[in-house]
Amino acid sequence: MITVPRTTLKNGVTIPAVGFGHGSIGFVYKPIAQDNVLGSRIGKKITNRIKYEIAKYKHINSVAHALDIGYRLIDYSFAYGNGKEIMKSIKKAGLKREDIFLTLRASNIQQYEGTVREDFLRGMERMGLEYVDMFMFHWPVTDYFVNTYKEMEKLYKEGYVKVLGVANCHQHHLQAIIDTCEIIPAIDQFEVHPLFTQKSLIEFCQSRGITVQAYTPLARNDDRLSKNLILQGLAKKYNKTIQQIILRWDVQLGVIPIPHSLNTKRQFQNIDIFDFELTNEEIKAIDSININSRLRFDPDNLDFHSVG
Repeated sequence: MITVPRTTLKNGVTIPAVGFGHGSIGFVYKPIAQDNVLGSRIGKKITNRIKYEIAKYKHINSVAHALDIGYRLIDYSFAYGNGKEIMKSIKKAGLKREDIFLTLRASNIQQYEGTVREDFLRGMERMGLEYVDMFMFHWPVTDYFVNTYKEMEKLYKEGYVKVLGVANCHQHHLQAIIDTCEIIPAIDQFEVHPLFTQKSLIEFCQSRGITVQAYTPLARNDDRLSKNLILQGLAKKYNKTIQQIILRWDVQLGVIPIPHSLNTKRQFQNIDIFDFELTNEEIKAIDSININSRLRFDPDNLDFHSVG
């Protein structure tokens, strides 16, 4: 097992330096045509159910494996819909609730409908939780995110939440919260990888004590990174994979990467990054790969109804 170091947030709470993005169970029910005969519809429903249960079993085991090898930060969103399975994975790994730093996120639909608080409390009850380590919103939904954050502040003050965070916030979103709300977010989670380094936003966050978390930190294994000569050379020098070089780059920049993998081999590789250190020159070399290539959505140009 690998011991992942922890970093201290602005309110004194500590958080693992690398997180685990488990995603959803990944099974989508196939629609059943109503014109099928009754027996065929029943058979397909049973088949769908069996496939779902198998997918759920594999997901629980994969998350439990990640916990077994050292992950302690789980990045969860209500939009994933598999909170109970996360708790089963923690139990299967033989860990206590307090051993895990658990993040929950408010969805866009909860922001639109004004149900952030009630859905949060209902979700806590379903998962058997007494508190959440961090609560953040998924996206800064225009005209809603500030009020959402104010609702989150209430939950923080009431002791349900240890850390308040946000996600996908540009500088102007953060400034609106800083100017309007009482508590500066401890974390902003947004897309960061060598093709899209977001240096100015990271610097803005860090200048205000806001820790950055990176999602899509491996750029979805983009060929432009796997074929990059700088990364290939560093991987050879340190006897690591290119993905490990990138995650180490994150950590040394003070950024907490949240790699997503249900593959047990890659899970181990993604936290086996604490036995070497990049030089300042090597960090700058990786910085230079940047071409401002965003792979996910831009919160300033997004239909928030289309994402979680």
